[in-house]
Amino acid sequence: MSPLTYTDAVGGALERLRGVGFEHGPRFVNHAPMAAEALAYMGYADDVPRWVDRNLRTHTYHDVPDARWAIDPADANDWRSALGDFSRVADWTALFERELALAPWPEVLARWWPRLLPGMSGVLTHGVIRTAHAVRAISRSGEENLAYRQELAQGLGYWAARYASHTHGIRPGDEYPSTGEGDEYPRTGDDDRDSRTGDGEQDPRTGDGGGDPLTGDTDRAAAALDGLVAEYAGIYASAPQRHPVPLIHSITGPAAVRLVVEHLPAAQRRPSYLVARDVSASMLDWFSTTPVTPRPVGFGGVPDLGEVFATAVAIGDEHAIKLAEVAVRHQALAPDPRLAAAAHAANQGLARFRR
Repeated sequence: MSPLTYTDAVGGALERLRGVGFEHGPRFVNHAPMAAEALAYMGYADDVPRWVDRNLRTHTYHDVPDARWAIDPADANDWRSALGDFSRVADWTALFERELALAPWPEVLARWWPRLLPGMSGVLTHGVIRTAHAVRAISRSGEENLAYRQELAQGLGYWAARYASHTHGIRPGDEYPSTGEGDEYPRTGDDDRDSRTGDGEQDPRTGDGGGDPLTGDTDRAAAALDGLVAEYAGIYASAPQRHPVPLIHSITGPAAVRLVVEHLPAAQRRPSYLVARDVSASMLDWFSTTPVTPRPVGFGGVPDLGEVFATAVAIGDEHAIKLAEVAVRHQALAPDPRLAAAAHAANQGLARFRR
């Protein structure tokens, strides 16, 4: 049998998972579509069917709530009132399926991203993470495949239905957090070049330099998110934790935003970094056992990232797989030893927990 391609593996997994519920147990998230996509992206396409088999054997997923009534995207009062209402998840998914059938996926994403972004912290950022994996899949394989459009609709629908806004400085109903002193990107040596137009003035429409709107501020947002992912990887690798899973999302949350940011309009990039930053900070407050002061991480004994990812696959845990994929991806984008240290620490913690 020929090896599976990325498209074959992801498409096959999504077809099998199409009717599977969003959650299992006491509000545990269905990670199967996300982990399957991460495995295929990392070159483990042939492992995807077996991993999905095992996931479906070992998890009893709840049925999706029945659809109740259509959400009107043109009526702000209507769709806002449905945010964070999980009983409306089928209504939300149906809304996004309709919208994705009528408009290109980047247009739908750009319309709804600022509306959903303040609710990123819901169910530990899994709405935005599932959306991001779907965005990567559809951007690689094309929206003509119905399974990919449906998965993006499910990611956005789950995000909307589990929308929760309880992080630093983000108020329910805001489309973006307030911005003020301290809300700029971290300074880099390229700031002056990136933030000005050819005549030395900042472009008030985009906040970046003139020319291609997908270069200037995308680079700044991407670099800021790369730094955020590395920062929280270092914290994860060194902070005392009661359980190895929750604080992982302070890394995978901003990494998901990083996957999507290049597909967003320029005006949405900086707020995306700000929300991701505040959500990760909130998670640190929630899940660290003691106040955390970032300190150097010891890197002795950390395997190379190829081995780290292979170990995550052998463990089989979806969190280990997704974090190790983030570490590999970000090591290619902005090398930092904290990435491998975090994924290795997660492998060790999850292996102990599963015994």
